[in-house]
Amino acid sequence: MRFLARRRGLRSYATAHGGPRRHERITARRAELDELEEQLVKQLSEVRAERDELAVAVRAWQRMSEQLADERATAGSPVVQVAGRAVRLVPDRASGGAESALPADYQRILAAARQAGGPVATRAVGEALGPDTGVRGKLEPLRGKLTKLADRGWMHKRGDGKFTVRP
Repeated sequence: MRFLARRRGLRSYATAHGGPRRHERITARRAELDELEEQLVKQLSEVRAERDELAVAVRAWQRMSEQLADERATAGSPVVQVAGRAVRLVPDRASGGAESALPADYQRILAAARQAGGPVATRAVGEALGPDTGVRGKLEPLRGKLTKLADRGWMHKRGDGKFTVRP
């Protein structure tokens, strides 16, 4: 090959095959790849750091969820001693109890919700029961009772905040 290059009047084989230009392109491409590698290494370290932060956030969320579940389990309806037995004031509906097992004010709430004939807002239940519904502070305890009934399975709380009585 060198013989052919000399015969054609070229200085070297490399010159005959685009040597300096090809070498420049290879060097330029290598520089581009080195720069891309640096960017990817930087992005990878950022991704790993964010993944570590997410892992910490997930662990914190799990701890908080467990604590809230424990608090809800202990703060549910109070347990009262009746004839030497522990009884919840608002029993779970799944336990097979009838509405007569509920305290009287909870029975009135269920009756008012049933009379509405469909999804009912807290204010409408309050108006049916008679307390002054113009004052927000009077509705909050009622909303708590409705929520407790929903938590125990007696009612269903919809996404819009209205309640329906379960059949």
